[in-house]
Amino acid sequence: MKSLNIAISKSKYKVMIGTGGIGSGKFFLLNGDHTLGREESRSGYILDRNDYCKLHIISHYVKSLLGEEFTVVPIGSIGNDDIGIKVLQEMNEIGLITSYVTTEPSKPTLFSFCFLYPDNSGGNMTTDDSACSIVNEFSITNAKAEFINFTDKGIVLAVPEVPLKAREALLKFGTDYNFFRTASFTSEEMNSVMNSTILENVDLISINLDEAAHAINLDTDKTDPMKIVNECMLAFRRINQNLKISITHGKSGSWILDSSDISHLPSLDLEVVNTAGAGDAFFSGIISGIVAGLSLKESQQLGTLVGGASVTSPHTINKNIDRNILNELAKKAPFTISSNIFNLLEV
Repeated sequence: MKSLNIAISKSKYKVMIGTGGIGSGKFFLLNGDHTLGREESRSGYILDRNDYCKLHIISHYVKSLLGEEFTVVPIGSIGNDDIGIKVLQEMNEIGLITSYVTTEPSKPTLFSFCFLYPDNSGGNMTTDDSACSIVNEFSITNAKAEFINFTDKGIVLAVPEVPLKAREALLKFGTDYNFFRTASFTSEEMNSVMNSTILENVDLISINLDEAAHAINLDTDKTDPMKIVNECMLAFRRINQNLKISITHGKSGSWILDSSDISHLPSLDLEVVNTAGAGDAFFSGIISGIVAGLSLKESQQLGTLVGGASVTSPHTINKNIDRNILNELAKKAPFTISSNIFNLLEV
């Protein structure tokens, strides 16, 4: 993958340190497009697709987009098994610093089971008792030297599939060492998040519409999306008035709140192969844009391009994305792309 045409030497940011899930999984294509019932048995097919977990997906894209001069340091844990060995090898191949990815012999590598409907929508189920479950505050403290080394020059990324306490510790380190702090949370975590102080240590939150609805106790299926977006943003801002907010909703696109201005962008009109991982790809595009010095609205445009390119691959990491692909998508986008982005995508 060709990195973006970014002079990292001129960027404020030199590193991203993140914690979250590291692992793999399988895809199962369901027969029939009606929603799977609680007690229903459904036949289908196991697909030949590679699934990856959140920290790996975002770290891969950020490193690929920003290139050799930008350092990406994941903090996590894998099992001493074939899946863990393969995932770690792929992380090393793309150039991630894996010194803080530990191996836990008593636990398996995180595994996700993704189910898909015929229209390529779907969800996933993830194991709770994996090696990721042992990531804790001490795991973050082990990387203190990296925070010290990059004081004022870093981004922290706190994403699901490791315990919330570990992510809180990472965000606190980000605060202590003046990093830009980014995070996402699952729907089931939202109640805990809204009743804690964790958002006080976040600069940018990136979630999907269902996660936004859970934050304010609304039903996604029975509530207008804009009502969820507006009320969720208000609720977040009551906790942290400076919080930047990104909410995605599949084909409906994304909403960004920066200051008091909400920006909406539609998704790209592409032949969808697999939507799994698209939100993580979008998030990585936003982070890469921030490193490149783009505004948040421009970063949303870049995130839309990366997220769009991701759905054209059967795998949750599209290793074929490069400047050529993003540049062609930008030319066909159903909205105006900033000249700053075209400059980044120059071949």
